[in-house]
Amino acid sequence: MAAVTIDSLLQNPTLLFRPKAKVLLKPPRSLDCSRNRKLPLSRGSCFCSFNPRRTIHVVRASSSETALIGNFDTSSSDDIFYKDIFPVKRIEKVEGKFFIRLDRSKDQHDWQLTVGCSLPGKWILHWGVSYLGDSGSEWDQPPKGMRPPGSIPIKDYAIETPLKKLSEGDIFHEVKIDFNPSSEIAAIHFVLKDEETGAWYQHRGMDFKVPLVDYLEDDGNTVGAKRGFAVWSGAVTGQYRIMSQVAYFQVIYRTPSEPTLGDVGALQQFSNVLLKSEASHADSQNNSIESKDSKNKNRCLEGFYEEQSIVKEVSVGNLVSVAVRKSPETGKVIVCLETDIPGDVVVHWGVCRDGAKIWEIPAAPYPPETTVFKNKALRTLLQPKATGNRSGALFTLDEEHFGFLFVLKLDDNTWLKFKENDFYVPLLGTSSVPGQYGQSDSTSEEISSKSYTDGIINEIRNLVSGLSSEKSQKTKTKEVQESILQEIEQLAAEAYSIFRSSITTVPEEVVSETETTKPTVKISSGTGTGFEILCQGFNWESHKSGRWYMELKEKASEISSLGFTVIWLPPPTESVSPEGYMPKDLYNLNSRYGTIDELKELVKSLHEVGIKVLGDVVLNHRCAHFKNQNGVWNIFGGRLNWDDRAVVADDPHFQLLYKFPYGLPLTVLVIGNHCSASFMPYGRGNKSSGDNFHAAPNIDHSQEFVRKDLKEWLGWLREEIGYDGWRLDFVRGFWGGYVKDYLEASEPYFAVGEYWDSLSYTYGEMDHNQDSHRQRIVDWINATNGTAGAFDVTTKGILHSALERCEYWRLSDQKRKPPGVVGWWPSRAVTFIENHDTGSTQGHWRFPGGKEMQGYAYILTHPGTPAVFYDHIFSHHRSEIANLISVRNRNGIHCRSLVKIVKAERDVYAAIIDEKVAVKIGPGYYEPPSGSQRWSLALEGRDYKEGCRPSLTILFASAIVVPFFTQKYIGVID
Repeated sequence: MAAVTIDSLLQNPTLLFRPKAKVLLKPPRSLDCSRNRKLPLSRGSCFCSFNPRRTIHVVRASSSETALIGNFDTSSSDDIFYKDIFPVKRIEKVEGKFFIRLDRSKDQHDWQLTVGCSLPGKWILHWGVSYLGDSGSEWDQPPKGMRPPGSIPIKDYAIETPLKKLSEGDIFHEVKIDFNPSSEIAAIHFVLKDEETGAWYQHRGMDFKVPLVDYLEDDGNTVGAKRGFAVWSGAVTGQYRIMSQVAYFQVIYRTPSEPTLGDVGALQQFSNVLLKSEASHADSQNNSIESKDSKNKNRCLEGFYEEQSIVKEVSVGNLVSVAVRKSPETGKVIVCLETDIPGDVVVHWGVCRDGAKIWEIPAAPYPPETTVFKNKALRTLLQPKATGNRSGALFTLDEEHFGFLFVLKLDDNTWLKFKENDFYVPLLGTSSVPGQYGQSDSTSEEISSKSYTDGIINEIRNLVSGLSSEKSQKTKTKEVQESILQEIEQLAAEAYSIFRSSITTVPEEVVSETETTKPTVKISSGTGTGFEILCQGFNWESHKSGRWYMELKEKASEISSLGFTVIWLPPPTESVSPEGYMPKDLYNLNSRYGTIDELKELVKSLHEVGIKVLGDVVLNHRCAHFKNQNGVWNIFGGRLNWDDRAVVADDPHFQLLYKFPYGLPLTVLVIGNHCSASFMPYGRGNKSSGDNFHAAPNIDHSQEFVRKDLKEWLGWLREEIGYDGWRLDFVRGFWGGYVKDYLEASEPYFAVGEYWDSLSYTYGEMDHNQDSHRQRIVDWINATNGTAGAFDVTTKGILHSALERCEYWRLSDQKRKPPGVVGWWPSRAVTFIENHDTGSTQGHWRFPGGKEMQGYAYILTHPGTPAVFYDHIFSHHRSEIANLISVRNRNGIHCRSLVKIVKAERDVYAAIIDEKVAVKIGPGYYEPPSGSQRWSLALEGRDYKEGCRPSLTILFASAIVVPFFTQKYIGVID
C-alpha cells in the first residue's frame, strides 16, 4: 500500500505546487519512423485538467454568507467551531516519447545525433565520448567544435546540453550533435536528466552508448543499428583464430598449462568454426595491426531511429476542506468534508473517545454509499457536487466523541495521509490547532490566539521603546516608569498564558543526576574525547594555489581560537586527479597541496595550538602505474609495487576482452553454430566486499599482503607526518571489519568514515521514515566494532527537506528522537551540512541557500560530533558559527548529550539538550517551559533571505537566574 505524503497546512489556500516527478521507462519496442509522434497526455494531469489556483470554498464565520458545502447550514456562525483546509498531493502519470536518431547532417558530409523528448520539463543531456583505443567505461569531454550552443562542461569528463524546442509548435524538446565521421571518436555516451525533478533516464540502468565504429563490444547499453559481429583478428593471437563473421564466442580462461587431449579433440570437432592458423605468430600480429588501421579509416555508419515510451509520474496538488458545527436542533456534531480530487474518492473513517486516537465505529446514521470495513472502520464514497469538480459528504456524530479520524483512498494502492499519520479533527469545540494538523482559514474573521499574542508583543515593544528613549527618561517620574514595567509584566504573562494553552507539549522527562553530569573523558577512536568539534580544512579548489599547506598554517591560531579541536586535511598522496582522491604512489606525499616538508610544518603548527589532525586516506581504490602484457592498467609502482592480485575480480567498470598470449591453451564454449566472447576480470583478486568505485581499480582488502602493506603505511603516516587520525574515503567499497583491522593497528585519536548513499524517496518526495538509510550507516559502524564514527548523511538529507520546504516535523522520528544516525548512535555520528563534494564548486548536493545557520544551529547544539565546512568558516557566517561553538563549549554539550524534542511541527522545531540548552529553529513560536529553571537569551539569528521573523533562537540556562518576563527583561523572542 503506497502512502502519499501530505504537507502541513499553508495559510493561503490558493496553492501552486511545484511538480516533483519520477521517470518510469516502458520496455522499448520496434517503431516505424513514419508513425505519428504526438504526445498522449493522461486525463487529469497537472499540465491539462488541474488548475492549482482553484480555491476550495469553506464555511466562513459570517451570518450573511450562504454555505457552499452541500447542505451544511451556516446560518449561525456560533455553531461552527472548527474549519481547516489541507493541501494534499497525489501522483498522476503522463506518458511521452523519447527518441534517438542518427543520420547525415544537411551538408551530407558530417553526421548528426539527435536526442529528443516529448514530455514537458527542463531536460538536460549529460554526455561525453570515448576514443579509439580507450578501455573501461570512462567518458571524455568531446571536442569544443562538437558541442552544441548552451553546453556546459562538467568537471573534465562530461558536457551538459539543454534540450530545446526548435519552434513554438514543436512537441519534442531536442538537441542535435554534429560530428565528423573521420575523427578518433569511437562512441557517444549519454544519459537524460529532468532538471526540474532530478530524475535520470538511463538505458537498462547504464549509460546510452551510440557506437560510431562497427567493432565495439555491446555491453548491453548500445543503441542504434544492429550490425553483425565483425572479427577482431587481434583478439585471439594464439594457436587458433576465429574465422566466422557471425559467431559469438565465449572464452573460458584457465591457469596456463599444457593443452589436454580433451581440449584438442574438442577443438577438432568444430573445425568448421575454428581453423588452425597457417600464418606465423608474427603474421598474426601484422594482420591485427592492419585490421585495426583499416577499421579506423573505413567506418560503415548506418542511420537509425529508435523510440521508447516514458511514463513521468507528476505530483499534483489538491485541497481537502473540513468544517465542524453543532446542530442546535439535535445537539449532534456535523462534520462536512469536501475535496477537488477528481474521480472516485473513498473516505476511510472512524471516531475516537480520547487522545489515544483509537479508531471506533460510531452509531448510525451514516452518509450514502457507506460500508463497514472489518468492524473497525467505515468507508464512504464521496458524492459529486452539482456544480464544480468537487465531491464531499456530511457525517453526523454524537456529541460524546473526542475526535474524527480519516484517510482518503484513491485506489487499492494509493492512500492520502497526513505526515504518514491519520487525519485528525477535534470534535469537542476546540479551534483548529495551528501547525499541528492544518491551519484555520486565513479569511476567518475570528481573531486567532497567534494574532492576539502578536498584538501584545507589539504593545510590549512600544512600551519598552517609550521607557528607554532619552527624552522619556528625563520627563517621566519614577512612579510612571514602575507603572510601565508592571504593565509589561502583565502583558507578557497574558501572552505566555495564551501561548501555553494553545499547544501540546511533551511531558518533561525525569533526568537523573548521572545523566546531567559531565561524563568522564575517555578517548576512543570512534569519539575522541567526546567533546570534539571538527573543521574541514579545505574545499574542492584548495589544490589550485599549490601552497595550501602554507596558507592553512597561517590560519592555525585563528582556527583554534574559534573553538575547533580537530581539523581534517586533504588527501596527501600523489594522485592522478589534482584533488587527491585518485591516489597512485601512497608513499609519495608531494601533492598539489604542497610538499611533504610543508605538510610536516603545517601539522606541527596545528599541534602547537592544540588541534588534532586527521589525514584523508583513500583505501578503497588506487591508480596503477603501468600496463601488463595485455594492455591492462593493473601494475602498481612505488614502494607498494602490487600486481593484479591486489585488484578485485568483479569490478564491472574495468573489464576488457582478454588477449591470450601466444601458445596459451584455451577452451571454447560453442552452442549450436555460435559461440560468444566473455569479459575477463580486471584483477585476479577475490570478489569485492562492498560497492565498486567506478573511476579507478578497486583494491581487494581480503588479500593479506594488501592489509599488511596498508597497516604499515598508516603507521608510517602517524610517525613520519604526525597525523592523529583518519578521515576514510568511500568506505562503502569494502567491509567495515577491514577498517577495524587498520584502526587497531594505527591506533588513531579519532576516525570517521564516509558512508554515503541515497536516502529513501517515494515519487521524488523524501520519505519521513529514513530508518533503512541510517541503518546501513549504523551497520557499517558496527562492522568496525565502533572504532570509527561515520558522517551522518541521513541528518543532512532530512535537514535539506525540513528547512527548504518548511517541514520541521521531519526533525523528529516516530519515537520523538532525532531522525538521523544521531538519534540511534549519537556518539558515532559526525554531523555536517556541507563538504567539498556537496558544496564548494562541485555542488553535488548543496545545502539550501540562506538556511546554513539554521543547519549549524541544529548540529552545534545537538549530540554527535559536529563538522563545519571551510567555506562557511571563512565567510560572513564566521561570527555566528563562533558564537554557536561558544554556546556548545560553555554548556558542555558532547557527543552523548541527551535530546528532548519538545516541538516538531510544520514551521518550528524545538528541543532541550542536557537540560542546559534550548534550541528553536524555524519561523514558528516556541518558549522554553517556565519553572524553577529560568532561561535567558543567549543567541539569535535571522533568515535574511526570506525577510521573515527570526528563524533560529538559542537559549541556555544562565548562571545568574534571570526571569524572562520581569523588569530585568532582556529581550522578546518572536
